[in-house]
Amino acid sequence: MNRECRHGNARLSLQSLLLVLALVVASISVQARMGDLSPLAEPLLGEVRAMHLLERAGFGGTPDEVVAFARLSPAVAVRRLVYFEGAPATTLPAFEHSGVFEDALDPFPVSRPATTEQAAAQGEALGVKVKAGGNRPVQPVVDRFFYWLRASRLETDRVAYWWAGRMLNSPRPLTEKMALFWHGHFATNEEKVRDYRKMLQQVELFQREGLGNFRTLLLAVAKNPAMLAFLDAGVNVKGAPNENFAREIMELFTMGVGHYGEQDIREAARAFTGWNYRGLDYQFNAAQHDDGEKQVLGVRGTLGGEEVIDIILAQPVTAEYIASKIYRFYVREDPDPALRTALGDRLRALDYELSPFLEMLFLSQDFYAPESMATRIRSPVELVVSTYHKLGLTQIPGVPDFNETCEALGQRLLFPPTVAGWAYGRSWITPGLMLARGNFALDVMFPDITYIAKDRYPEYGADDEIATVHQRIRAGFDITAATAPPATEGGMAMMAVSNAMADRDEAFNTRYASYRGWQRAVERVQPIPRTFARLDLTAWVTAQKLTTPEAVVDTLAHRFLVVQLDASARKELADFLAGELGTRDVAAAQSYLEDPLRKLLHLILSRPEYQLG
Repeated sequence: MNRECRHGNARLSLQSLLLVLALVVASISVQARMGDLSPLAEPLLGEVRAMHLLERAGFGGTPDEVVAFARLSPAVAVRRLVYFEGAPATTLPAFEHSGVFEDALDPFPVSRPATTEQAAAQGEALGVKVKAGGNRPVQPVVDRFFYWLRASRLETDRVAYWWAGRMLNSPRPLTEKMALFWHGHFATNEEKVRDYRKMLQQVELFQREGLGNFRTLLLAVAKNPAMLAFLDAGVNVKGAPNENFAREIMELFTMGVGHYGEQDIREAARAFTGWNYRGLDYQFNAAQHDDGEKQVLGVRGTLGGEEVIDIILAQPVTAEYIASKIYRFYVREDPDPALRTALGDRLRALDYELSPFLEMLFLSQDFYAPESMATRIRSPVELVVSTYHKLGLTQIPGVPDFNETCEALGQRLLFPPTVAGWAYGRSWITPGLMLARGNFALDVMFPDITYIAKDRYPEYGADDEIATVHQRIRAGFDITAATAPPATEGGMAMMAVSNAMADRDEAFNTRYASYRGWQRAVERVQPIPRTFARLDLTAWVTAQKLTTPEAVVDTLAHRFLVVQLDASARKELADFLAGELGTRDVAAAQSYLEDPLRKLLHLILSRPEYQLG
């Protein structure tokens, strides 16, 4: 099955997905009213609503979880998810550090030139002294600079695996789902922060405070080293305020465009001067703070950062903006103006307490209205984690690689594309991304046993420079020859001759430092376990005594899809299985059933219906 034709007859397109959306809305029979925030008046949640609730408030449900929630009243079911009443305690392990950080790396210079300038001026940088004599005296310093860039990146990938494991296994999935929401809302990126510890600290902040009070969370994020580094707090000082954080806190984090002026941003930037960090701790530098009079959003005074945050939170538009964004993430993309106002009023009346606001949403008529159910396109992370959860796995497989998969689908954890995070909804669906989603399903069913882990072997990745230097060093070339760029090589013979020549005089060799940085990082960062998904679909079918292709299709579709297949799709899939088996008697094919079942499930998981949650 090559990647061009692996989907069989299950053609994927944006148009087909939109058609499914329309059919879903038309077919759902749950009685509830769009836009009605009053509680659902039903004695029991029921299976359809239970599946919907588990999809939105977590990462989907297994059949047993759906049945258990279906037997609860809506109020009890929602309180179990939001307040964890009756849910087991979380005993998941904390992140296990590889031990790659050393105190001398902090503060980490903003660039390689800044590193070498510091080394030239002080005789050392990053805890490494400049060599007293000989060629390339600054080489150890530059090697160290690139080591930390590589090590932090690799360790960040491990943080993403750890977090995905929590999403998969937590008995309190809303904690992780809300942390994922805040990660997209308060977006920071490891490429700018360049310290996995700060990225981990921010994720843990979202896990700890994400269901609490929004003011508490906002203030903690504003003082979080990842955010302070990402939005250049270090250069926001008295007399030369940097407007990055002040602009983003109004535009993206609280109010939205059009509800403030440029003067408000300039004055707020002055209020945040002196906010900085040291290591993993917030640090206020009074000498760098502008304590003069300011005016922000009509309020005048010698305002500080916390006072500006309270002024912003007092604006009615802030509650409406935050409430509507939460609503679009959990319920539906298109709340009308009246509903947005009502949502803002509810959140403001709750004094920005997030758990009771979510409880209200998950109990509302609107949440279970046909227009809300099974109409949300899963984000890549949700798609991947929910697939593994419904498969009954308890470990994120190492093949396919979680980070590479999510990146190919458009959402790599801890690497949002901009400070605005990711765009949700239809932005996840293009013809190419639909094909990639189907390829993910195939890679789970039939993992690549020849997979080369790029975190262990960077020469197989996009950085061909590393591969070239590595191969030349192993072939015995000197550093000058090994690091010569392709345009100046003059052929392998010329490089071989250069081995007999002395290295040219230079302070350092950047290409060699990049290579050595990768090498040392790979030596020290713990590897991600490269396990496969352990599946036994034959055991599923046998345990449930399924004897016909139709019964198998119905069972798998019920487990993985939130909407029913139409008759033609059901027949197409059943005929496909019968053709693979060579019989319609499933029991007779038990000895060779596994691969046909995996091909069938790949087709189901590739369908437009599976993209909906």
